[in-house]
Amino acid sequence: MSTDTIAPIKTKPQAKPKWLRVKLPTGKKYTELRNLVDKYDLHTICTSGSCPNMGECWSEGTATFMILGNVCTRSCGFCGVKTGRPDTVEWDEPEKVARSIKLMKIKHAVVTSVDRDDLKDMGSIIWAETVKAIRRMNPETTLETLIPDFQGNERNLDRIIEVMPEVVSHNMETVKRLTREVRIQAKYERSLEVLRYLKDQGINRTKSGIMLGLGEQEEEVIQTLHDLRNVGVDVVTIGQYLQPSKKHLPVKQFITPDQFKKYEAIGLDLGFRHVESSALVRSSYKAQKHIN
Repeated sequence: MSTDTIAPIKTKPQAKPKWLRVKLPTGKKYTELRNLVDKYDLHTICTSGSCPNMGECWSEGTATFMILGNVCTRSCGFCGVKTGRPDTVEWDEPEKVARSIKLMKIKHAVVTSVDRDDLKDMGSIIWAETVKAIRRMNPETTLETLIPDFQGNERNLDRIIEVMPEVVSHNMETVKRLTREVRIQAKYERSLEVLRYLKDQGINRTKSGIMLGLGEQEEEVIQTLHDLRNVGVDVVTIGQYLQPSKKHLPVKQFITPDQFKKYEAIGLDLGFRHVESSALVRSSYKAQKHIN
C-alpha cells in the first residue's frame, strides 16, 4: 500500500474580468488635488480606499471624507476598515474637514464615517457639527452625508435631519438573506426604517447602495430595489463587490455589464430618480448630480 500523501487540490480565485480594469487617474485638476492632499496630509476616503473613480470624481470637483476616526466598532465581512476600540473623539475634526474642502475647492462633498456604537450619541453630534462647519467655511459647497444606522435611534437621526444636507445616504450593502453574514451587527429592516424615517421627516433626497457578487440571486436584488423604492429612496447605486483581503468574504461572482444594465433599467422603471449601476460604481460615484 502506498504511503504517498495526496496534496489537496487548491482552487484559484476567479481572475478579474476585463471590465474591472481601471485606468490610472490623470489630468490637471487631479494632479493639483493630489498635490494638495499630500502637502497638507488631508484625509479622504478616495485615497485611503483606493477608489477606482478618484480621478473622474476629483476632476468634477467631488471628494469623500471620513470622520470619527478609522477604527470601526463593527466587523462587517466586506469592509476593509479596521475593527476594534476607536480613538477618542477629536472635537476639532469638523473644522479640519471644512478646511480640507476649502483647500481642495470641492464643489460637492460626501462625508461618511465608521460606526461608533461605543459613543452614547453614536457620533451624531460630530456629524452635525461637521455639516455646520462645512456650511460656514464653504457656503457654495453642496453636501451628501453617507451615514451609519445609528442603531435606528431617532434622536441621533434628527441631528442629521436638522442640518439638512442636500442628500442623506445610508447603504443597504446587500440583499436581505445575506445581511447577517455581510453586515454582522446590522439589520436589513432597521436600515429600511432609517431610510423611511429620513424621507418622512423631510429629507429632500435619500440614497442607498448595494454591492453584487456576494452570492445574491437576481430576484433578491430586484426585491431589494422594490424595498428601497417603497420607503421613498430617490437614488440607488449598484456596484461589484471586490474582496479587500483574504480575511474578508470572497467574491462569489463577477457580474456582467449587461446584468448591471438590466438592474439599471429595472430601477428606473421603479421610479428612482438616479440609478448608477456598473461594476466600478461606488457609493459616491457621480454624487454631484444626485442633488437634482
